[in-house]
Amino acid sequence: MNCREALDLIHAYVDGELDLLTSVEIEQHLGACPACKVQYDQVRELASGIRSHAVYHAAPQALRARVGAALPREPGSVARAWGWGGMAAALALSTLIGLALGLVWLQPGADEQLAREVVAAHVRSLMANHLVDIASSDQHTVKPWIDGKLDFAPPVEDLAEQGYPLAGGRLDYLGGRGVMALVYRRHAHVINLFIWPQAPAADARVRFDSVQGYNLAHFSRAGMAFWAVSDVSPEEFKSFVGLVRDQMTPAR
Repeated sequence: MNCREALDLIHAYVDGELDLLTSVEIEQHLGACPACKVQYDQVRELASGIRSHAVYHAAPQALRARVGAALPREPGSVARAWGWGGMAAALALSTLIGLALGLVWLQPGADEQLAREVVAAHVRSLMANHLVDIASSDQHTVKPWIDGKLDFAPPVEDLAEQGYPLAGGRLDYLGGRGVMALVYRRHAHVINLFIWPQAPAADARVRFDSVQGYNLAHFSRAGMAFWAVSDVSPEEFKSFVGLVRDQMTPAR
């Protein structure tokens, strides 16, 4: 993200209107660009000042009197006026309810929101130079390192013979809990595989998707949830996911 793109999105970022992935990209740019950081601080200070010091102005008494004098005085006219007012209020209320329902319907579902978090975690791991906490291609080194750091024991396999060598692992945070991120490589590409406990009755079918140009797949098996994300080709990505499902999870 360059300075122009970041500055175009600063107001939306301050107001919390951007998706998680774009927010991460702006945060990375602000951390590396002092000029844009100054602009961001100014916008944030302005927004905070408006929220804290905005003044509500009551209508002056003279204006209230003029409005009251303009109301109809004929018999029944007040009732008619209130009738029209009631209809207008009902229409406004109906519109507000419709807008509220529309906003609810537009909110992403649980899987969609989690997919965005997974992609954002993948991008963040590449941007922040924090790809692994333990760098090793030996599964017998990575797995003991995990012990005691999480409340579960994820499976760990090196898939180097199949063309997907294990690069290491790290701890991450998704869906409100700590998860394991195993890092694999395919030539110059990185594949993040996130694993955490899942209800045994969860759907075991593999679901593929594409989010922000990244390949995404997830499934549940043997009490674990598996989410993979990468920018490798779709064919290579499906091959990797198949290996994970067949070799890293026990058959039912």
